[in-house]
This record gives sequence, structure tokens and C-alpha cells, in this order.
Amino acid sequence: MSLKNFVPSIMITVAAALPVLAQEGTGEGGQPGPFGGSFLFIMLSMILIIYFIMIRPEQKRQKERTKMLSALKKGDKILTIGGIYAVIQNVKDATYIIKSGEGAVLEISKSAVQNIINDPSAVKDIVKEPDEQVKEKA
Repeated sequence: MSLKNFVPSIMITVAAALPVLAQEGTGEGGQPGPFGGSFLFIMLSMILIIYFIMIRPEQKRQKERTKMLSALKKGDKILTIGGIYAVIQNVKDATYIIKSGEGAVLEISKSAVQNIINDPSAVKDIVKEPDEQVKEKA
């Protein structure tokens, strides 16, 4: 089960237990009961800490990735999750047609794109035209 599905169930459980947790009771001998007011404060603090440390940054990364994938267009140089450097040749609804290496044309899922290569010096001429490849070999 992913964290995305797990956290709401924790929050529902805590929300259902709030009336019990909020009760100020005393145990035997006038000692505070196990569900004193400080326990409620600690539980709410833990939920806030989990949200700001784990959930919020993940949501931010997901938004940035979605924005990056929607901005891809024909001619962009990319790196796939499989480590293939390529150039996008065509954009479809759920896939990209990419060209890599010595004329290899592949169709990949949009989710298979790891990164956009913005720096031209990072990848030198990922895809060359067949005429250029023949000239280099000669």
C-alpha cells in the first residue's frame, strides 16, 4: 500500500478517536489518565510533522514532474528511466516516438521520461542523420 493511501486512513482513525483522546480523565489515585490533553497535543503534532516532512514535498515533486512531462515537445532531448538518450520525434496522447543512436526509433510511455537534457554540451549530437554517420566512418 502506498503512502498516498495510508496517510488518509491514519487521519480518519485519529479524527474518530479525537473525542476519546480529548477527555480529561483521572485514573486511580488522582493521576492523569492515559488519554490526557497532552496526548492529544502530541498526536496532532506528529500528524503535522508527517505532513510537512513527507507528504507535502512528495506532492511538490509530483507537480513538477507533471509540469515537465506536459512541456515536452518535438525536438527535445531526453533521458529515459532506462538510461537511453534520445530526441522526441512525435508526441502522442500517452506515448512519445523517440529517435536514439544509429537510427533506432522507439515508442515509449510518457512516464518513462526521467529528465530533459537542457545542456547541449551534456549530450553531443544524440541523434545524427545517416549521411553524417557514414561520413564519420569513412
